[in-house]
Amino acid sequence: MRYYDRLIFELSRKGRIGFSLPACDADPVKAETAKGVTGIWRESPLDLPEVSEPDVVRHYTNLSQMNFGVDTGFYPLGSCTMKYNPKLNEEVLQSFLGLHPLQPESTAGGAEELLSFMKKALCEICGMKGFTLQPCAGAHGELTGLMLIREYHRSRGDEARCKVIIPDSAHGTNPASAAACGFEVVEVKSRPDGLVDIDALRPLLGPDIAGMMMTNPNTLGLFEKDILEIASLVHGCGGLMYYDGANLNPLLGIARPGDMGFDVMHVNLHKTFSTPHGGGGPGSGPVGVSEKLLPYLDKLKVSGFHGNFGVIARACAYILSLGREHLAEAGTFATLSANYIKESLKDCYRLPIDSVCKHEFVFDGLAGGGGDVTTLDVAKRLLDYGFHAPTIYFPLLFHQAIMIEPTETESKETLDAFIEVMRSIAHEASREPEVLRTAPHNTPVSRPDETAAARQPVLKYEFR
Repeated sequence: MRYYDRLIFELSRKGRIGFSLPACDADPVKAETAKGVTGIWRESPLDLPEVSEPDVVRHYTNLSQMNFGVDTGFYPLGSCTMKYNPKLNEEVLQSFLGLHPLQPESTAGGAEELLSFMKKALCEICGMKGFTLQPCAGAHGELTGLMLIREYHRSRGDEARCKVIIPDSAHGTNPASAAACGFEVVEVKSRPDGLVDIDALRPLLGPDIAGMMMTNPNTLGLFEKDILEIASLVHGCGGLMYYDGANLNPLLGIARPGDMGFDVMHVNLHKTFSTPHGGGGPGSGPVGVSEKLLPYLDKLKVSGFHGNFGVIARACAYILSLGREHLAEAGTFATLSANYIKESLKDCYRLPIDSVCKHEFVFDGLAGGGGDVTTLDVAKRLLDYGFHAPTIYFPLLFHQAIMIEPTETESKETLDAFIEVMRSIAHEASREPEVLRTAPHNTPVSRPDETAAARQPVLKYEFR
């Protein structure tokens, strides 16, 4: 372990200080009075590390270097679209940092104009008639959209519609959001080619179906070419179509969910329109609706004020900087990048569905099974080469799933370097499998017991 990889408490030395504060000028009488108030006055000094200023600076700098992000390296995290966030977006956001949500509307005309533009832009990009910017994440958007579907049916006296159909390849948030909204989840199977099995869908349709949730392209990165027929069947039984916007990136300027027959959708602004995200936030999940759901949109209040304004402002800068013409190129290059990696690696990694993909694709472990080397081993070994691992063990359709999404922001040189490393790892798996099973070797933390870390986490420093 390097000296500055130690915990800040391990660097502490009694009496060492990094900053001098002025003498306390609080009224001593009031301070003594406060001592008698339960829960306000500490009975013992706060245990803080005693370190010098250089130690503090080095501590936080080293912590930042232990983390992996889009600004430090390639992040091919399938299904999450971890694209680079242009610094221009941050510059634009600086103009709005002085805003307060409770200030008079007459003093926030610029912010109001930005919000209005974003609603119109999203309607145009997605083929919807109206948008709300309130939802603060993709799952929050899903819940909002499902609440709109529920309200639509209830307002028509159609209380029997209590089920939502979801493909077996769906994101895990889909069934969770449907259940949280009070719907019963009905799973529809996929065909061997990875697309929704229409023959399996037909028997599920009936007067109890509220709607169907879909991602297109789906979680395997495949475009649901039968989407118009699927939408027609669901509408035919009185249900509505919900579009999960997690995979909207490859469709930008090419195709619109509204034109496919979707009635309601959410957009992950932090994915599709580039905001630094990960670790739970920040996020934004605006919800768009078709004409028939417009009357219910303004009645729904799911968050305070106008949602996560910072993410919305960054997304606005992204859309304006690319414009109509170049926004379409983003999806095209994302699709090209994914197919380039897939074709370059399918002799080393098992490709269960060998067809043209969109923005992402899924391998099922190493070609030939990989022996005792697992997808987890491959992911850990990638860290030694300075690349973040792709999404692993998802979707659940494949036992050793490796889900790769390069996005449009990576150069061919970066893609080639990733391909070379993935091929090198595949060769190591057959010649030196122990190297993979014990990876990573040159990171601050190697391979901890992840089950124990989740079930018995050590959350505080034990003072000796």
